[in-house]
Amino acid sequence: MIAQRAFRSCLGSIPTGVTVVTAQTPDHELVGVTVNSFSSVSRDPPLVLFSLNRTLRSLPAFDRCSHFAVNVLREDQDSIESHFARPSEDKWAGIAFVEHDTGAPIFENAIAWFACDRYAKYDGGDHEIIVGRVVATGHDEDALPLVFHRGRFHRFSQFGS
Repeated sequence: MIAQRAFRSCLGSIPTGVTVVTAQTPDHELVGVTVNSFSSVSRDPPLVLFSLNRTLRSLPAFDRCSHFAVNVLREDQDSIESHFARPSEDKWAGIAFVEHDTGAPIFENAIAWFACDRYAKYDGGDHEIIVGRVVATGHDEDALPLVFHRGRFHRFSQFGS
């Protein structure tokens, strides 16, 4: 059996982009959570996935949503990551966003975003794996991403061009 801490440390060796998944429930409750488990699945049809811990307080709200958005954070948005990574009474205070046609909130200054229809949900052990069919995208070609590696945030601009 693999020790959980050792497994987590090995996974931390893989640099990941930082994303916040956002949604709006049928009763107009806004939800959002930081995830680093975002990945593409298929180009035809265009599918992406992320996973949410089963203990996440907002998981029932996400389960009620038929649409969501994945917001990829730019290198100066580490405060947004922290804001959505922790439980909070009002995660949306001071967050600039626009509502996509699907109802999903999209951060105004995200480096990229994917508006999705819920496509499938799978058992992922202590997580739920959620797959979305991408219906719209947007990105900023000039912005640099926020990167998470070995428990810390990194900025591409630190390394030069």
